[in-house]
Amino acid sequence: MKHCGVSVASVSKALNGYSDIGEETRQLILKTASEMDYLPNSSARALKTKRTHNLGVLFVDEAMSGLTHDYFNHVLESFKRTAESRGYDITFTSGNLSGQRLGYYEHCRYRGVDGVVIACINFFTEEVRRLVQSEIPIVTIDHVFDGRIAIVSNNIQGMEDLVSYILKKGHRKIAYIHGEDSSVTRSRLGSFYHTLQKKRIDVPDEYMPVIPYRDAEAAAMATAELLDLKDPPTCILYPDDFAALVP
Repeated sequence: MKHCGVSVASVSKALNGYSDIGEETRQLILKTASEMDYLPNSSARALKTKRTHNLGVLFVDEAMSGLTHDYFNHVLESFKRTAESRGYDITFTSGNLSGQRLGYYEHCRYRGVDGVVIACINFFTEEVRRLVQSEIPIVTIDHVFDGRIAIVSNNIQGMEDLVSYILKKGHRKIAYIHGEDSSVTRSRLGSFYHTLQKKRIDVPDEYMPVIPYRDAEAAAMATAELLDLKDPPTCILYPDDFAALVP
């Protein structure tokens, strides 16, 4: 402030990207701050603005694949790049803090996040529901909660298009090795049955085995059992690309 000969308010506006400040003054302040190796104190800024510019990510898949997940790693990487380009940091929410177990909501409160993205988790647990019902802004991926923003894949249309394509290829005995219960699984199953019912095609129960998502070994076992049936299917659908890599 003294080095630039401007007010505290002008320094704050320049460092925080506000538009109501002259460009020449802004550049002077930024140049001076750089020469002095000055960085704003994030804690002090949070106290004033009531925002931490920190976003939580709740991501816990059953296979414990973490950021190696072949689908969600791309989703989370894109989210990370976009958030950082807008001045936000990312914190993964696990419920563990220095060996102490906290609920997801408590962990988010402790970190002071401005919002949370929830992806690839059991959305039906009480712990997740408590976070979703809290005052913290939430965005869910591939699951819908009333009153919350959700980004959802079109699983219904996707399954209908896939089954319609298979039918055009002449298949009528179609098996579906599907994932365990989730909103994604329910949407896909509903569309699978509905599309076949429109063609008056029945699906035997033995054509519908359940396996965990991203489990190639379980998929291999289910495939062997399907092919050993007295009346085996001519086409088999899998819950994900990873499970389709039958060893």
